[in-house]
Amino acid sequence: MKFVDEAFIDIAAGDGGSGCVSFRHEKYKEFGGPNGGDGGRGGHVYAVADPNLNTLVDYRFSRRHEAGHGEHGKGSDMFGAKGQDIVLKMPVGTILSEAESGEVLYELLTPGEQVLIAKGGDGGFGNLRFKSSTNRAPRTKTPGWPGDRKSLKLELKVLADVGLLGMPNAGKSTLISAVSNARPRIADYPFTTLHPNLGVVRLGPEQSFVIADLPGLIEGASEGAGLGHLFLRHLQRTRLLLHVVDLAPFDEGVDPVAQAKAIVEELRKYDEDLYKKPRWLVLNKLDMIPAESRAQVVKEFLKRFRFKGPVFEISALTREGCEPLMRAVYQFIEGVRKAEQPAETPDPRFAAPPPL
Repeated sequence: MKFVDEAFIDIAAGDGGSGCVSFRHEKYKEFGGPNGGDGGRGGHVYAVADPNLNTLVDYRFSRRHEAGHGEHGKGSDMFGAKGQDIVLKMPVGTILSEAESGEVLYELLTPGEQVLIAKGGDGGFGNLRFKSSTNRAPRTKTPGWPGDRKSLKLELKVLADVGLLGMPNAGKSTLISAVSNARPRIADYPFTTLHPNLGVVRLGPEQSFVIADLPGLIEGASEGAGLGHLFLRHLQRTRLLLHVVDLAPFDEGVDPVAQAKAIVEELRKYDEDLYKKPRWLVLNKLDMIPAESRAQVVKEFLKRFRFKGPVFEISALTREGCEPLMRAVYQFIEGVRKAEQPAETPDPRFAAPPPL
């Protein structure tokens, strides 16, 4: 399925039905009185977060979504039926905003979460509503109210704990396939990854986290170069970034330090908050460096790169060093999760009595 993380849709809630002017006509009931019912409510438009979806492709070519109109009121005290509601299923992590202003209206962050995005119009009143002691034969009714109409922009930001960051062909896809259940496309040429891949890393019972592999960045990505800039937004919700660096580039003359610095600079240009997010350095493809010179290569890289933070040396292909890296990541993620949990308020029923 083609990955789509942005779409525009037009939604229209149903209009309310009009009220009815009617009088009771029955044999031997000369003054039956008004019996015109109210119109029905127009249908609402809901959005629900469906954990079984991971793309907005359903809305790329289906842009118009309308709820049903409410029925008009009828005589004999019959109210109109309400219009049919519609529910739009969207992936978890979808942001709904105004298409013109860009104002964010809703965020679907929890599986099963449902929000009302367009309210149906109320039904009009029939003449039964206007009956009183001084107005026994009202001939007044009101029309139904129109439903909400909106043009929305849908934007999907994948919900992952960890995001892999790096140049094309740095080994990110190999790493996520080695440590998780994801099976991305892997080849010996750059730009193999064309859309984000999610994987679940399981270290034990109830010990897991989600990791995301994004298309590789190149210099100038923040200004639209390459493919990675299209998916940088997905890193904004991660708790940790793993900057994967290819220490043994295939092309001679390529400087890993210059590439790593270019990635960091693109992050800073794109989003300052993303630049300040916790970031660890992962030095990959050590299996392609002779064992006797690995330590020197790593030492020289760190000396020139001047990175302040955790550094891990791995080989995603042979899985050397991957398990210690994932366990360290899990410990970090678990600490962040506990810090994000609200503090429990003590139950006043079990509080200690005040001193006498």
